[in-house]
Amino acid sequence: MIRANFLGYTTVTSSKHFPDKTPDESANNQAGEQEASRPLANKRLGRSGEAQPRKPRIQVRSSSAKTSGATKGRADKRNTDKYNTDARKPSVSQGLHHRNQHQGRYDMAALVEALPALSDYLILNPRGEQTIDFADQAAVLCLNQALLLHHYGIQGWQIPVGYLCPPIPGRADYIHYAADLVAKYQLSPRNGQTRVLDIGTGANLIYSLLGASVYQWQMLACDIDQAALDNAAEILQHNPALATQIQLRLQSDKQSIFRQMIQPGEHYQLSVCNPPFYESAADAQAENRRKTRNLARHQQTRTTPGTEPVAPLDSGVNTDTVSSNDPWAKAKSAPDHRALDKQRNFGGQNNELWCEGGELAFLKRMARESKEFATQVDWFTSLVSKQEHVPMLLEYLKRQGAKKTEVVKMAQGQKISRFIAWTF
Repeated sequence: MIRANFLGYTTVTSSKHFPDKTPDESANNQAGEQEASRPLANKRLGRSGEAQPRKPRIQVRSSSAKTSGATKGRADKRNTDKYNTDARKPSVSQGLHHRNQHQGRYDMAALVEALPALSDYLILNPRGEQTIDFADQAAVLCLNQALLLHHYGIQGWQIPVGYLCPPIPGRADYIHYAADLVAKYQLSPRNGQTRVLDIGTGANLIYSLLGASVYQWQMLACDIDQAALDNAAEILQHNPALATQIQLRLQSDKQSIFRQMIQPGEHYQLSVCNPPFYESAADAQAENRRKTRNLARHQQTRTTPGTEPVAPLDSGVNTDTVSSNDPWAKAKSAPDHRALDKQRNFGGQNNELWCEGGELAFLKRMARESKEFATQVDWFTSLVSKQEHVPMLLEYLKRQGAKKTEVVKMAQGQKISRFIAWTF
C-alpha cells in the first residue's frame, strides 16, 4: 500500500501493487494535472467506457512516437546532446526552466508508449483530456517511472519501502539552474568533465541521475544511510552507462557534511543539496495537519508539472520533496511501517524531514564547513525552503569570508523555490 502525507511527499509502504517489477515512486506534488482529475477519482474508465472500481485501461490516443524501444532511443539521444547553457537567461515568471523537458501538460500517449503499465491509471478529466488521479499514489508512482524512462532513458528506478520520493520536474529545475551557474562562471575544466557533489542523495539518487544523464556530469553521491546507498547502487546496475559517471560514498560521521566526503586531491566544480528544514518532529506534524486542512481548497487548482498542488505560493515549506534520507537529520532510524496510516502520515519518516535547529542551523553548519574546502569546490549551493532565511544566510556567509554569493529563484507553477550559492 502506498500513502501520501500532505506535505506533498509519497511514502511507499508495500510493493505488491506496483505495475511492474521495477515500481518507481514519484511525489504527488509532481502532478501537473491534478486540478480536474479529482471529480473522477473513483471513476476509472474501462474499455467499455463505463465507470469501473478497479484499474482498467483506457484507449491511448495516437501520437507520433514509435515503440517503447524507440522512445527510449530518443531519450538516450536527447540526453547525449550538448545543452546550450549559454542561451537566454531564464525568467522566474516563465515557470519551469526553459531547458526543462517537463513544460506544459504531460504527453500521456508518449509516456504510455514508454511504459504501457501507465495506461492502467489513465482517466479523463471533465474537459475530456487524459490524466491520472493524482490522489492515487500508485498512479503517481507509475507516472514518475514513465517520466524517467521516456525523458532520460533511466530504467529500474525504485525506492525501498518507507522512503520518500521526489517530483521529477522540480528536481530537474535545480539541476538546470545549477548548470547555468557552471556556464556563467565557466567552471567546466578544459580537459575533463564537470564534477559535482550531491549531498544527501537519498535512495532515489535523483540529482545524480539527472546531472549525469542530462549534462554528463561526474557525480559524487553522498549519504549517511547505507540502505539508501544500497538502493542507489541497485538503480545504477540497471543503468550501466550512468554507473560510470556516478560514485557512491557513505558518510560515517553524521556531524560532518563535507569532511570525509571530499578527499585530498579531489576537486569539484559544484555541490548540490536539499537540506532538512523542520526543527522538530512536532513542527513537521503541525505542518502536516495544516496541509490536511488546506487540501480541499487547493486540490482543484490548475497546475503544471513540477508544482505542488496543495501548497500556497511561496509557503516557505519545502514541498518540492525531500530525498529519502536527507543528510544528517537527527536520530535516523528504520521507518515504522505500522504507523503509516491516515492518523500518522509521518510514521517513521519524520526524522527524514527535520534536524536540530532546522534548515537555518544546518545551512550555517554547511557554510562553516565549506570554508575548509574553499580550494576544492568552486561553488557551493543548497536549496533554501524559507525566504526569510535567505538574508540571514547571506550575512552569515559574508562573515565566513565568502567572496561572492547568489540567490537563484525558481518557479514551478504556483510554487516559488530558490537556492543559494557561494564561493570563496
